[in-house]
Amino acid sequence: MRILPVLALSALLCGFANPASKPIYRMSPPEAGNYIAAMQQAQPDLRKRIAAIGRQNIGQPYALNLLGEFPYELHDALPLYSLEKSDCVVFAEHTYAMALSQSWEAFFWTLQRIRYKDGVIGVASRNHYTEVDWNVNNRWLLTEITAELAGKDGPSYAMTVDRAAFLKTRHQTLSAIPVQTTREPYLPKDKLKAVLPKLQEGDMVNVVSIMDGNYLVTHVGLIVLGPDGERRFLNSAEPAVREESFDAFFARTAEREARNGKRGRKLAGFKLLRLNDNIIIPPAAPQPRPGPVKG
Repeated sequence: MRILPVLALSALLCGFANPASKPIYRMSPPEAGNYIAAMQQAQPDLRKRIAAIGRQNIGQPYALNLLGEFPYELHDALPLYSLEKSDCVVFAEHTYAMALSQSWEAFFWTLQRIRYKDGVIGVASRNHYTEVDWNVNNRWLLTEITAELAGKDGPSYAMTVDRAAFLKTRHQTLSAIPVQTTREPYLPKDKLKAVLPKLQEGDMVNVVSIMDGNYLVTHVGLIVLGPDGERRFLNSAEPAVREESFDAFFARTAEREARNGKRGRKLAGFKLLRLNDNIIIPPAAPQPRPGPVKG
């Protein structure tokens, strides 16, 4: 039987919804493990647990290029998890993994199941591209509802993904993955407010931008409910994790676009994903054994 620390146990006995004494980003792994276990008992509703865990990380410093495959692979020295800092994807992945887990060990395993295709750790199997990797390989967790919300005449954008070139250029890794072409639906930015009431706590938001004439997802975050039931955006962005209204997000985006002029990315719209009911985490595929040394 797992023994909870005094503070977490007291919170559970008193009925508090959040049995933590400090932000997650200031916790050690053992403290985070105790917090994860306590939250499973304190908040049985998954959607509310996602919101509570995400909010427990408000203020977490933002940083890019946090995670890699070290020590399993040596193409960089970046680790497989991060508590101290996050970017938008790291924040969402860690929040979902913690909410779905009962212990540090379960969290770490679930995190890799979310980060990698079939849970197989490796830079070539990591979910690099949001639209065609992350969203597709995590259909057991979330279901995209963009086309449904945008309607039959909703817009879409063409996307060409050359994973082999990306892996060779960014990670000095050779692969034979074929080039993929796809069309991706999105909800125009001026249509979001009309569909916000249809979104639920724990759903995921993909922010679609235009960069150099190309459309792509450049940011992600989570839907949480405010005191009056309004839909708010919980996300990791410079300088730290914050919860904000979508009006505030639009204002912040417009300010950045005005500051950057024609050089920066422009907000085009959103892709929206619904948290599944009755989630069953699928088993990971077997981790392939590295090939034998020849010679």
